[in-house]
Amino acid sequence: MYFASSALLLGFSAVASAHFHLQFPPPRGLFVEDQEPTFCDGYTTSVDNRTQFPLNNGVVSITSEHPKWTFGVIVSTVQNPTNFANFSQAVPFFQTTGEGPACFPLNLASSGVSGLNDGVNATLQFVFDGGDGTLYQCSDVILSNAATIPSNVSCTNGTSGTTRPVQSASGFSTGAPSGTGSPSASLTSSGSSAPSPTGSGNNNGAIQNSAVSVAVVMSVMAALAATML
Repeated sequence: MYFASSALLLGFSAVASAHFHLQFPPPRGLFVEDQEPTFCDGYTTSVDNRTQFPLNNGVVSITSEHPKWTFGVIVSTVQNPTNFANFSQAVPFFQTTGEGPACFPLNLASSGVSGLNDGVNATLQFVFDGGDGTLYQCSDVILSNAATIPSNVSCTNGTSGTTRPVQSASGFSTGAPSGTGSPSASLTSSGSSAPSPTGSGNNNGAIQNSAVSVAVVMSVMAALAATML
């Protein structure tokens, strides 16, 4: 019985601690799991070695550790943005299913955000919600009409291949008054269509959400404990 209860706890822990990894454009710094629920994954200063990123026909490549998740992109042209109030929405929030690699188009030229021009320094912040909290990662880029996606960037999908527009990530809003504190003013979808997964990689179909609720886990644990008395 001890083995069964331990396995259940380990399984629940894996669900609760799942995250996402930004592959391209490259993140500001090394992935730090405990910092991902904070502004820019805890990296509050922009980097000097910015990545050339296409104004047109760009892509975002991530790895998801959740079977069902919501995603969106916000952008800032402030040289060193320090809070969510510095950002505007670049991609409407959308929801999809599937663990593993995911790749989506990012066409900043048609986002409607002012100031996104050739040669401009910008920061992209990626907002991800797998159901257990909102997570953030940032990438500092130089927008370019001439930039292309590097040949070593893999654009494959383990997602369902379908997306559903949503108003925003659960619990996400923008407009923190200062620093890296919790955002306060709601950021919602602009109404344009959500991007569809791109790339020619493997498309594995919908993956059912296997996460169990806290209530179910606790009730099973209680039953297990009762049998051990």
